[in-house]
Amino acid sequence: MKKVICAFILLVLSSLVLTACTDQADPNGDGKIKIIAAHNQTSPENPYQAGLLKFKEIAEKESNGTIEVEVHAGTIGTEESELVEKLQLGAADIVLVSPGFMTQTGIREVDLFSAPYLFNSYEHWLKVVDGEVGQEMAEIINEKSNNSFKLLGYWSAGVRHFYGKKPIESISDLKGMSLRTQTSGVIGDFWKKVGSIPSSISWGELYQGLQQDVVDSSENAYPFFVQQAHHTTPNGKYITETAHDFTTRFLLINGEKFDQYTMEHQKIILNAAEESVQAERAATNKQDVEYKEKATEEGAVVNKIDREPFIEIARPIQDEFAEEIEAEDMLKDIRELE
Repeated sequence: MKKVICAFILLVLSSLVLTACTDQADPNGDGKIKIIAAHNQTSPENPYQAGLLKFKEIAEKESNGTIEVEVHAGTIGTEESELVEKLQLGAADIVLVSPGFMTQTGIREVDLFSAPYLFNSYEHWLKVVDGEVGQEMAEIINEKSNNSFKLLGYWSAGVRHFYGKKPIESISDLKGMSLRTQTSGVIGDFWKKVGSIPSSISWGELYQGLQQDVVDSSENAYPFFVQQAHHTTPNGKYITETAHDFTTRFLLINGEKFDQYTMEHQKIILNAAEESVQAERAATNKQDVEYKEKATEEGAVVNKIDREPFIEIARPIQDEFAEEIEAEDMLKDIRELE
């Protein structure tokens, strides 16, 4: 009798566990799931929006409506730290974040991808993120987050350049200039080394900061700063094509929640993610050209610069950082793909 009772209890407990898992992934028990997907950019023309809308289109179409995707463009957070927190808490299911903000979760290796001049071309970046190094980084993210984060794909955020109140002809021109950028980590170290003063003014306040002389300069890719009209401000007019970062963004899903979806839904989500990767990259590359033209038409002044002195400063910073986070082998692999 005791054996029967024990078996019954185990059966009930197993049923409760399975029901709990099912309820989280499919709360209505009707085979349908809703996915909250978010990025921090508010412009409807932003490449991030193009990528998530492609994800929505494919996921809903291939699932015959059993997957509903709700896309948020800055409406549940304009700071990436907010989005990471919402992903961890379950208030969002898919988010887009940068390596710098991912380090706040304790996964320091990801910041290697944001090191200035790590990539020397878009083709080099593709070899890295779409190859074995990219797969290794995906595994690190999943393992070190205890499955809180599962990487769905690598998005691009264009090629980042300097823009400010004067053109940069040499490194010495940066001395003493306040620069809106990441203030800590490998990015902050680089900009301090070239003589500028990193500032942490928020993205949403940057237009006003450039307009009112709160900050002398900033750095970003054409689609992002031109859509925000930074080039029309006194301290954003002069664009120097430093090309210091072929930018990486992580498309993440809550891994625990992903594992609770049916195999069919998992397959559809992964396929929709791959389609979104291609759509977002294409939109970014197209807009890189279009928004450079728009900036110059609206009075911005663009100049090129010899990047070698910047690269010479960046390389030892990369070496020191890779040693600090025990990623020397990964850095070596990235350089061998140049």
